[in-house]
Amino acid sequence: MTIKPVEQCTLLGMLDDGWAGLSDTARQRLATADVVIGAGRTLELVRPHLAASAEIFDMGGKLGQVAGWILEARQQGKSSVALATGDPLCHGIASWLTGKLGRDGFEIMPAVSTLQLAFARFKTAWQDIRIATCHSADAGEWFVGATPEHGLYKLMRAIAQHPRVALFTGPENTPDRLARALITAGYGDQARLSVACRLLLDDEIIFTGLAAVDAAQMQFPQPNVVLVERTPDASAPSFGLEDLEYIQRSPEKGLITKQEARALSLAKLRLKPDAIVWDIGAGSGSVGLECARLAPHGHVWAIEKNEGDAANARANAARFRVGNYTLSQGKAPALLDTWPDPDAVFIGGSGGELSELIKLILARLKPGGRLVMNFVTLENLATATASLKENGAAWDVVQLQASRSQPILDMHRMAAQNPVWIVTASKENT
Repeated sequence: MTIKPVEQCTLLGMLDDGWAGLSDTARQRLATADVVIGAGRTLELVRPHLAASAEIFDMGGKLGQVAGWILEARQQGKSSVALATGDPLCHGIASWLTGKLGRDGFEIMPAVSTLQLAFARFKTAWQDIRIATCHSADAGEWFVGATPEHGLYKLMRAIAQHPRVALFTGPENTPDRLARALITAGYGDQARLSVACRLLLDDEIIFTGLAAVDAAQMQFPQPNVVLVERTPDASAPSFGLEDLEYIQRSPEKGLITKQEARALSLAKLRLKPDAIVWDIGAGSGSVGLECARLAPHGHVWAIEKNEGDAANARANAARFRVGNYTLSQGKAPALLDTWPDPDAVFIGGSGGELSELIKLILARLKPGGRLVMNFVTLENLATATASLKENGAAWDVVQLQASRSQPILDMHRMAAQNPVWIVTASKENT
């Protein structure tokens, strides 16, 4: 049996209706608190109801000092209340603050969350949503090929993976910026935005079901929260795309890692959902793009020296709405020193730098990482295996010989494809 202690500190959730929206217990805590901490706007909502002797601390720009103020009050035997917005455990300061102070002697009293209130205004259920946020520093506009360092990256990945995403916006990362990001990412024709502005204030306004192209041109009163809803894209599988589904160099069709070799190479890469992948010699992007789809929480860095192939890879990324993919035009090993260490590397083309690339990759692979290479010539196979041996790596080779059926009159025959050698080396073997 647990006896609930009397807490010295209370983290109190509150919305913009201020004192009127608080429970009797919450009002009692505030009215008798020796120390009250909150953001300036929130403090003004309750200031007339605080004790004349209460010490008041404005946390605006001083979040790092909040735990110290609470600890000092506790050491002096004073009661304290820290004000938060809505439910402080929903993208609020509760987790951070309890991490600093521990759970003993610390009580959380949530209000209705801002999201709960927004969905009540939208008149739609919210048990199936994904919650995200871009209430952070100015992230700048979204662009094709953005890396995980971009301030909107996590939000855009959430939207790519979930048909309904609710999010907290910020002064710079506004609903109209989000709408433009959706258009850039290829969701402009299928996404709808609902925006709840200035909840519980006299000038509250609600927008529902806005097309992205319309929302991108609007200005929304702040603060606000947004619901993004889109039709799930079920047209393309994560794995097993046909060769002809990819845009390829024309008229030289066939400069692509064929489906059979692609499938085995992807299996050999052993990708985890959050894998960091390098695709060297990206070609039309077939391997790298399927890596990105198989690692939705990870990211693929790709490089391709041929201008036409690089353009096709970008077009394929847009076609399949792959947002966790960054392609550079160039010749490896250029740019590789700017990429994060990989969990997996695929080499589809080396541009004559194969030995140097293998040495570099083995040094950069994370523990447990894998290097997979495809070759169609004996010379490249010999160079690769010699380089792996020279660098002390254990490796294995699979020769893949596939044949595809082709019609002949009213029957079918088997047409053989060129054999492919698939070489695999792993970090734990180096």
